Amino acid sequence: MNWIQILFLLIVAYAVAAYVIWEKGIWKDRITFYGPIMALKTGRVGFFDRFIPWSAVLRIYGTMGVAAVVLVTAIGTVMLVVALLFTYQTCPEPTGIYAPQNILLLPGINDFVPSTFAVWFAFVLTIAIHEFGHGILCRVEQIRVRAMGVLIAVIPIGFFVEPDEEELEKAAAGPKSRIFGAGITNNLVVGFLCAGLLLLALGPVAPLGDPVIHGVYQGYPAHEAGVPQNSFLRTVNGQDVHSVEEVAALMNQTRPGDRVTVGVEKDGVMGSYDLTLAAWPKNVSDSPSGFMGVTYYPGKEVAASMDQLDRPAGLLYLMVLPFDLGSYLHMLAFESPEQSFFQVPFPGYWELINLLFWCAWINVNVGIFNSLPMVPLDGGYIMKEGVHSLLRRRGQEAYTDRIVVLFSTVILAMILAIIAVPYVCRLPQVLSTVSPIFLP
Repeated sequence: MNWIQILFLLIVAYAVAAYVIWEKGIWKDRITFYGPIMALKTGRVGFFDRFIPWSAVLRIYGTMGVAAVVLVTAIGTVMLVVALLFTYQTCPEPTGIYAPQNILLLPGINDFVPSTFAVWFAFVLTIAIHEFGHGILCRVEQIRVRAMGVLIAVIPIGFFVEPDEEELEKAAAGPKSRIFGAGITNNLVVGFLCAGLLLLALGPVAPLGDPVIHGVYQGYPAHEAGVPQNSFLRTVNGQDVHSVEEVAALMNQTRPGDRVTVGVEKDGVMGSYDLTLAAWPKNVSDSPSGFMGVTYYPGKEVAASMDQLDRPAGLLYLMVLPFDLGSYLHMLAFESPEQSFFQVPFPGYWELINLLFWCAWINVNVGIFNSLPMVPLDGGYIMKEGVHSLLRRRGQEAYTDRIVVLFSTVILAMILAIIAVPYVCRLPQVLSTVSPIFLP
């Protein structure tokens, strides 16, 4: 079954279960419905009161967070405009990042977000600290929290905190902005903290130095002999080799047509392969020596790339890393054979690296998205408070809702346009292939 069939079955199963629970009134005191979305909730919210003694510090944190959110809102809006212009100008195929299943951040459904423990942990952590931020700042601003819980649709889609709406509505613009911005602030702080820990954790990593056969040229000696990719080259004609340089020194003594025997280790198992060397491809090298038809893993270069991730360009690259399928740094986000080509300080090291990466990536992306000036996103509510405060000074607060609706509509239209443009661009092409069928 493909992802559409699986998603359809999940929706049907959820709809049946939700209807039975709603119809029979099962666990009425614990389960409620927000439209078609089912929620498990509790009124035991005393946890948030524990932060009241820290109100002064948390108000400063919230105020700084609002300032950061306003900056991120501007950056996020510019990024959205640039993405729309790029999509319009390039008119990409509706595949890859533009495929419909890749629009939403759903692990296992999105082709670039795997359904692994690291991703699900980061996903739950992101939503939890976001909603708890709202709850904590509510109590700091002396607004009652009525309930908290988990929203459930086809999959658990997040936590929620339910403040007293009347008290929240009566609050001043400053406290409300701090409450609305707390979730985004938490996501950005945790995201950048995890990114910092990730960079620190990469410090002890070093390449093994052994020659690793990373690629095999099709139709050349190694491929014909069945030499496996991502394997360690241990011997050449019975002579031990410990580096690419040692292999090159031995191969420089050979010529096309010579026969060599290589010893290769794959997954701890040794194998021996007889190769009849070929000439080097003209577009690769003009060396007169024999050619096995392999490429070696550039461990030193990859380690150097990791060392440069602490620069601004490196941090920006981490944001697009999951989409760069050919990157040597993919092992930071995904389980891969390349992880075995490095010395690591302890067992489970790469699992920790993957966890830190996804905690950073998901938190930062969720923070940026929620900062967009569009209601019902948090950035939209902060924008509303700012617009209302600005217009109230001029006695024109009646225009607040109109301006907020305008901004929200424009942002939503841009998001939908980015999704639709790859399909709309190809509409004339589709019509040109279909129209002849209906012509006489």
